[in-house]
Amino acid sequence: MIRIVSFKICPFVQRVTAMLEAKKVGYEIDYIDLKNKPQWFLDISPTGQVPVLITENGTPLFESDAIVEYIDEVTPPLQQDLSPEQRALNRAWSYQASKHYLVQCSTMQSADKVILDERMAKLVKSFDKAEKQLGEGPFFSGGRLGNVDMAWLPLLHRAAIVEDHNGYDMLDGHPKVKAWQKSLLETGIPQKSVPVDFDEKFSNFYLAERTWLGRGANPAEPAGAVEPAKSGGCCG
Repeated sequence: MIRIVSFKICPFVQRVTAMLEAKKVGYEIDYIDLKNKPQWFLDISPTGQVPVLITENGTPLFESDAIVEYIDEVTPPLQQDLSPEQRALNRAWSYQASKHYLVQCSTMQSADKVILDERMAKLVKSFDKAEKQLGEGPFFSGGRLGNVDMAWLPLLHRAAIVEDHNGYDMLDGHPKVKAWQKSLLETGIPQKSVPVDFDEKFSNFYLAERTWLGRGANPAEPAGAVEPAKSGGCCG
């Protein structure tokens, strides 16, 4: 069986596990501490980053883009009969999501509203692009769930958790993206693609007292009141 090496709140890992869940492919998962990486992991990961997928033949694969392409090559596609042009466009739109994972991680760690607003401006640009591209839904390509949905799922899932926690809506002003987020959440894939204690781990890191979002996204709070957030919660 396929094995995934993971850090519990890593969006790059969730993109891979979401793809496996959407395709109903069985897998096992091992969680590691990125601050104390075991030697066996460093021996198989040239970058020292998660995710790593270990194939049934025992070959370790790294880099989430390469892993997702491998999964697509060895399993039936989510969307049948796509042209080479459409597959290329789907990869491009998937990249528009994955290159913003760390932007969202950084944004959520903002110590005050001034910093959050500066970082959020970069993230909003990605949602602007998606808003212009989306049609009637419910998914990116219409009625069929596809690879682009799995790439954007970590961003939209995390935005939903933040909003549930304190009402701060990262997708404000993007009604099509909001509808897309709702459709993806209703599939159950976001919940299935993370560990059972994901919400707790995520909240303890990104929604802790040290972050503006963790303190309730209070607009009346003075800027610079809290020490800047610590790094190290995300992966690459």
